Amino acid sequence: MSDTCLVTVRRGALYFKRDVYERFFNTLDNVILLRDGNDLVVLPVRNPSGGGYVIKLRTAAGDRAVQAADFFRDQGIEDQMEMTLPATWSVERAALVAASAFD
Repeated sequence: MSDTCLVTVRRGALYFKRDVYERFFNTLDNVILLRDGNDLVVLPVRNPSGGGYVIKLRTAAGDRAVQAADFFRDQGIEDQMEMTLPATWSVERAALVAASAFD
């Protein structure tokens, strides 16, 4: 199984298909979004009291969304923009990374 997947940024939210959520964030409720240079870094939060953005169930099929319009606006990604980004699990960062997301 490849550690590469696609994530979508649309209307100020980050969207994961069910298989992506289960592979990288299974059973977790929160993530932290960071910008590292031009990369989007999605860090899993193991302890719910650790904060971050809530991963919400979006569809009956199990797809998930992280509402983070404030984060994306701060990075110059307006609500009307839509991007589908390749992302890869980084062992070094212990995070899902969409390289060059902010180019």
